[in-house]
Amino acid sequence: MSTWLITGCSTGLGRSLAEAVLARGERAVVTARDAAAVADLAQAHPDTALPVALDVTDPAQVSAAVRSAQERFGGVDVLVNNAGYGYRAAVEEGEDADVQRLFATNFFGAVALTKAVLPGMRERRSGAIVNISSIGARICPPGSGYYAASKAALEGLSGSLRAELAPLGIAVVVVEPGGFRTDFAGRSLPRSPRPIADYAQTAGPRRKENDTVHGTQPGDPAKAAQAIITAVASPQPPSLLLLGTDALTALTGVLDAQRAELEAWRELSASTDFDASADTGS
Repeated sequence: MSTWLITGCSTGLGRSLAEAVLARGERAVVTARDAAAVADLAQAHPDTALPVALDVTDPAQVSAAVRSAQERFGGVDVLVNNAGYGYRAAVEEGEDADVQRLFATNFFGAVALTKAVLPGMRERRSGAIVNISSIGARICPPGSGYYAASKAALEGLSGSLRAELAPLGIAVVVVEPGGFRTDFAGRSLPRSPRPIADYAQTAGPRRKENDTVHGTQPGDPAKAAQAIITAVASPQPPSLLLLGTDALTALTGVLDAQRAELEAWRELSASTDFDASADTGS
């Protein structure tokens, strides 16, 4: 029986994953900024669910959450860094304080949780860290630059972390969901307060007040939760797990375009090496 620590369990994908993990009979530390939001999970699963108040930007709460997991269940086998939110603004429109809060949650919060659970995982020579990213980190939509950057940072860190932890028996999985029917585009989507008219045709359509997608996304959070569990339970968990046909289609398009551009500029890229023959002649 594994113990999961899942951040951001009050709603959305985190909630669906917590429910699926507990339904399998596994143990879960279910967290939310307000523990009352996950109290029902503990009531339904009193022996295997531990509700914990956790703001991932608060170092004391991060330490306390991991300590609670150790005291109740003996440690954390699977960490899911799910807590996060979006932000809609053209890059020029972004408010510095808002952007700093975004990175504090989406990136530095995940870093803090990861560092907190790693001593126990290293000691046991087992475990998995699941970082919930977004297809936005690859497609970089106009108006979502800061959100895409926060997730791209998480993915870059995950790549290095994977290489560091693989010899120790610890897996690192990046999950890139497409659009799912959660409240991400509702409650979890602040925006810059002062739009600039010049960006009305690029970033403008993605501003929250113009959003027409919320409630019609193709992804099913319950199916996403089962997919994550399947990936983590695999003998060789994937380094990248896409969720949704929209994510698959989008990433395929990005990779094809990148390959075409790489080939178009290959000669110029290669021209910057030292000339070996000229160097030898000198």
